[in-house]
This record gives sequence, structure tokens and C-alpha cells, in this order.
Amino acid sequence: MKGKHSRAVGDVSGLRAGAIGTFDSVTMAVAGCGPAYTAVAMIPALIATVGLAAPAVLLYCAVPMIGIALAFRYLSRLDIHSGATYSWVARSLHPALGFLSGWALVVSTVVFMISSTQPAGEVTLSLLGSELSDSRTATTLVGMGWFLVMAAVVAYGTRIGTGTRAVIVGVQVLVLVAVALSALLVDESAAPVSAAWFGFSHFDATHTFAAGALIAGASFWGWDVTANLSEETRGGGGIGGLIGLIVTSAVFLVLTVGANAALGPDKVAGEGGGFLMALGDVLWPGPGGRLLVLAVLLSTVATLETTLLQATRTLFAMGRDRTMPSAVGRVHTAYRTPWVATVVVAAVVLAAAGTTMATDAGADLMADALAGIGLLIAFYYALAGISVVVVHRRMLFQSIGKLIFLGLWPLGGAAFMIWVFAASVPGLSGSELTIGLGTLALGLLPLLISWRSGASSYFRPSPLNPDHAEIAAGGNQGTVAAQPVSAMTKRRDGVLSDY
Repeated sequence: MKGKHSRAVGDVSGLRAGAIGTFDSVTMAVAGCGPAYTAVAMIPALIATVGLAAPAVLLYCAVPMIGIALAFRYLSRLDIHSGATYSWVARSLHPALGFLSGWALVVSTVVFMISSTQPAGEVTLSLLGSELSDSRTATTLVGMGWFLVMAAVVAYGTRIGTGTRAVIVGVQVLVLVAVALSALLVDESAAPVSAAWFGFSHFDATHTFAAGALIAGASFWGWDVTANLSEETRGGGGIGGLIGLIVTSAVFLVLTVGANAALGPDKVAGEGGGFLMALGDVLWPGPGGRLLVLAVLLSTVATLETTLLQATRTLFAMGRDRTMPSAVGRVHTAYRTPWVATVVVAAVVLAAAGTTMATDAGADLMADALAGIGLLIAFYYALAGISVVVVHRRMLFQSIGKLIFLGLWPLGGAAFMIWVFAASVPGLSGSELTIGLGTLALGLLPLLISWRSGASSYFRPSPLNPDHAEIAAGGNQGTVAAQPVSAMTKRRDGVLSDY
């Protein structure tokens, strides 16, 4: 039986069902994390904060993040919804929390896209050897051009450029892994690899795990785009985000170890965003640095697309439920994409990027905005981890597998996110807190307006029921009725399986 948030997966008024396969979903997840782009921003900051303990921080932060990915996997099996946490949290905890989790995702993705336009342009002009790479106006305009291209791709449909996307992701991952392995095999290492890098011996009063975790936790973000594409994924998705997170975590870990070994922590921290080019020049003199610049460009462009997909699909879900203006819930009759939501998000990003380009305070504003994103991510990730435990609470003790994968691991991930949220607040400036917590509080206004209107059934949700799961069979099928869990593929311990 179908709840109030159920939908006909093959309904011609909805998104195009079956447009994405499992391999495409994994590709999207890796692209969403943006390995090369994130590495440039994250690894130098992480090593500057914790030094040789950076691999340990990445390893131990990846474990609770996998718990959040498990929560997304199992919640998406129960409710195929482009809003993802926006729907899941509403149906398991409270509609107000669900709306705010969706709002947090939209705000964080929009802020990220605004801040990524200039780096995209800078990397492009640097790769071309243009002197304009130092011009803020030129780099922002080129970045806005890239964003417009990605907006057109998203508006046309997720099926466009599937092969191209796989090549883009594959090239950057292979380049990063090749660089990392070459760094580990270098004849004269700046810091010999040691098993102690994965322990706790390198943490001290100035290199704390808490400080490193704040950076590492924010770097594992973007894989959940697969949940927002579940209505367009054959089988509803669920496994793509988990696999993508594991792949990206492994790449980050190996690359960090290699950077520490080949360059040493002091040089990596000193090079900052240029550490990848420095690493390439050391390992592959000549073309090495330029090849890594290309990897960063590909990563940046791919991340712009996946982030735009997350924002538009969540906003579309809100419009469809009438918790936001119903216009953003419209679907293009031919392409079956949320074209109005895409236009709205694109207009906001371009207007904001243009404003920051024209003001002297733009760089400082973006730095503060990026710091605030971490709070929003931790907020909606924690709610997802709690939701899956609440939904499955009556079946947790039926087997060891269910207790671990549906209970303890996601709950541990949620606790980690709450800790990251609480630990980061004291260290943030007033402007950073205003952008992080202030934008979240701003979501109370549309929430109150939509709730008072009484027009949306979103505020009268049917609770998620683990005894039934809505699954998409792919293609142009008609309505897919909820099916008992017993009718779906399961492992021997009773945990739902994607195979």
C-alpha cells in the first residue's frame, strides 16, 4: 500500500525513471565527492592541522561516515524520493525537521556552487597558460561559463553524457592513484611511511584529532547525490553512494600518505592549493603538474554538475509537495527534468557569483560561507543516521547484521556528526555562524508559511514502514506498488541487499 509520499515511478508528470543505472550511480557518487578538487582544498589544510596524523584522521572519520551512507542506503529502499532526507526525516522524526534538512542541503549546495565558480575559472585559465588566471574578474566569468554549461546539461537530463561523465571521473581517480603510488615508491622520501601514521601517537596538544576531524568530515560530502537521483535510478539506487564513498575515501587516504612521504608535511602545508602540482613536478618532471591541473579541472566541473543535481532535485521535491512555490515542482514535458528548479538555482548562483566578483569583500565572504557549510552538512547527515534507527527500531535485534548495519553503525555516524557540529561552533567567527546557523534558521520562514497554509499533505505524513518498500523497476513502467520486504532480495541475516 502506498503512503502519502509515494508516487507512481513511471508517471509521465514526474522525473524520468530508469535514466540511471548502478554504475552511473557509483560514478555520480565519486563525482559528487570531487576527489581532485577536494584533495586540493582538504589535504594541505588537514596536514597543516595534524601533520603526520592526517592518514589516521581520514581513516577513523571514514568509518562513521560509512554509517551515514548505510543510513541513506536503507532509507532509500523504503522511500524513493528526490528530496531524500527531506522526506525520510519527515516520515520518521518530524515534518519540521524534514523540511529543515532539505533546506540545509539546498543552502549548502548553492553556497558551494557560488564559491566554486572562481576556482573553476582559475584552473581553466591556468591550464591554458593564460596570464588572466590571476584576474578575479576573468576567472569568475570563465567559472560562470562552466556553470552555465553544467546547468544546461542538468536541464536536458541525467542521461546526457553518461559515458563522458564516467571518463571524467575515471581519469581523475586514475591520475590521483597513480600519483599516490608513485609518491610511495619515490627513491628518497621526505618522510618514510610508518604504521604510526595510522595510530594515535602523532596527536598532541597542537595536533588534535578533533581539529582534524572537522576538516576530514567536511571532505566526505557529495556522495549522497545518488539519493536525490533515486527516482531516476533503476531499482531506486541505494548502493551507489556507499560504493562511491568507499572509493573516494581510499583515494584520499592513499594520496595523503603519498604526499606526506614524497614532500613531507611542512612542504605540503606550505604549498597549500598548489601541492598537487608540486607533487606532480617532483614525481613526473615536465607534464606532471599540468596533468594534475587537468584532473582538478575535470573534478571541479563534475562536482558542479552533481551539486546542481542535488539542489534542483531537492527543490523540485519541495515544490511538488507545495512546501515551496509549486512552480519549482514543474517537470519539462519532453526532457522530464525539473527545469524551473534548475533555472531558479542557476539564477541565484550566477547573481551571487556576480555580486562577489564586483565587491572587494567577495573573497572573505566566500571563506566564511564555506566554513558554515560544514554545520549544514553535519545537521542533515545526523538526522538521516537517527532516522534509519528509529524506523527499524523494532527489527534491530532480529539478527547481528541488522543490529550493526541498521542500528549501531548509522547511530555511531549520527553521533559523530553531532560531535562535529558541536565541536566546530566554538571555533567559528560570528559571520561564519551567521551563514551556517543563520541560513538554517532562515528556513523557518518558508516552513512556517507552508505549514500555516495547510495545503500540503507533507505535514501529515505516513510513517516509514520497514515491512514495505517502494522500489523502481526501471524503464517506463507504471505505478510500482509497495512490496513486502520478504519479496525483495535479502541476505541470510535478513539485511536488505541490492543484489
